[in-house]
Amino acid sequence: MTPKIALEEHFLAPGFEEYLAKTAVNISPEMFGKATAALTDFGERRLSQMDQIGVETAVLSLAGPGVQVEQNTARAITKAKECNDFLAERMAASKGRYSGLAHLATQDPNAAADELERCVKELGYVGAMINGQTNGAYLDDDRFSVLWERAADLGAPIYIHPSNPPDFPYMYHGHPELFGPVWSWTVETGNHALRLIFGGVFDRFPKARLLLGHMGETLPYQLWRFDSRWEISNRGAKRLAQKPSDYFRRNVWVTTAGVCSDEPLRCAIDALGVDRVLFSIDYPFEHSNLAGDWIEKAPLSDTERAAICHGNARALLGL
Repeated sequence: MTPKIALEEHFLAPGFEEYLAKTAVNISPEMFGKATAALTDFGERRLSQMDQIGVETAVLSLAGPGVQVEQNTARAITKAKECNDFLAERMAASKGRYSGLAHLATQDPNAAADELERCVKELGYVGAMINGQTNGAYLDDDRFSVLWERAADLGAPIYIHPSNPPDFPYMYHGHPELFGPVWSWTVETGNHALRLIFGGVFDRFPKARLLLGHMGETLPYQLWRFDSRWEISNRGAKRLAQKPSDYFRRNVWVTTAGVCSDEPLRCAIDALGVDRVLFSIDYPFEHSNLAGDWIEKAPLSDTERAAICHGNARALLGL
């Protein structure tokens, strides 16, 4: 069994149930809430799932949307700190089995940057996860430059996780099944990442690191077209120092979270490079045994499998 580090594995902190409830609109009533017991467990239930498939370390992150949907900035800052302190205690007690991605109140970018630095330098976190837009603000907005600069200086990746858009797009009317994990979360997160690329974030902060789950939210499939159509797009005064695809290969890493399929895995490897793809489960929203069995049998060389399962995570996160 190949040793593994899993990058998008979720938990729920006390007092964050109200935020998780915001996703009820996206999930069938019969299924919503069934993952709570797994999310709140840090003991035998979670560890046994890890052991069954060879996960040595799980990088934990709060199940979204968390404080990204909080309207009160002061409360968001306080709650994010509470969440990070809560997980830090579990990380310390786990003897290396758990690492973590910090939860940030991006309502206040300066406070978010300071909290990221605290989490990395004092609590042992390896990056941050941000659950989509925050009250209509996306991370390409210049107000977030302080966060990107700090993250780049710390070498801390920022993982953008799916969440709902600030409005309800008409294209989903009459099709609630498309609003959520089937499709809209992919569209929303992929678009968020493209805002960063085309907004020049990685020209301003060339050492910034972006993580995307779900095999890159379909974006690796489109790299050639991004380059081609950028040339004729209605881009106004926008300019980029490099081709769009160059930023994907320099600043973006993707995880396999929630996608156990050979074809998108091969696409991600071929489009971005094998050093840009990292194993994840998306626990408990995906079955651990399914993800583990799949990656062991996927059509990869031994070198590729080792890199994806653990080597790339060690290099990116310093684990």
